[in-house]
Amino acid sequence: MLKTPILVVIATLIVGGALVHGAVTQRWSVFTPNPAQTERLHGLEVHHTDWQPTLVPTDMPTNERSIATSRRYISADGHSAVTTIISGIPGSVSTHTPDICYVGSGYKCLRGPKRETLDLPGGTTVTYYTADFEKKTQSKVDRVRIRWAWSTDGTWIAPDNPRWQFAKQLNTVPVLYKLYVATPLAEAEGDGVPEDDTPTKAFVTAAWVQFSTAFGGGGK
Repeated sequence: MLKTPILVVIATLIVGGALVHGAVTQRWSVFTPNPAQTERLHGLEVHHTDWQPTLVPTDMPTNERSIATSRRYISADGHSAVTTIISGIPGSVSTHTPDICYVGSGYKCLRGPKRETLDLPGGTTVTYYTADFEKKTQSKVDRVRIRWAWSTDGTWIAPDNPRWQFAKQLNTVPVLYKLYVATPLAEAEGDGVPEDDTPTKAFVTAAWVQFSTAFGGGGK
């Protein structure tokens, strides 16, 4: 039979683990989230020239108490992009980044992740991670560039360690948002890094601007 001190230690570990999990998932906390803001962000369609949106199934993984909405955009000249907004408790939304989940689904990470800062109209900026991926099958080669960042208030950031960064806010932040902006990636020439063309850059900027503005009630 196990001695009493050992049983106490085991019980303490079990209770401690449950408390930590409860804190990470905010099970023990009472918050007042803003459902209108969450609905606004998930319902947002990026308005940019002639790019037309279509709701599509999301291929980004979600964790406990989080939801995702994806839209594919196609322009009249054939350019395309996919935006995915994920929202939920910080303990869930801060994890599962593309450099892990895309590689796990058969993609090869060609470059990154690296942090980039984009200047937005009005003097603001957005900082996000970007990485390039490639997946080869017998019938095609799929290359994609994904940019992602997190926000609680409309300012999109890319922390060194998102999980620990947002763990500090577990008791103050009811909802964390993560935005992905994915675009097709051209094949690089030699060892060079393919540059986004002008239409792609313009759409990417419009997406970050409009998802930032939506926190304040705007949608365009």
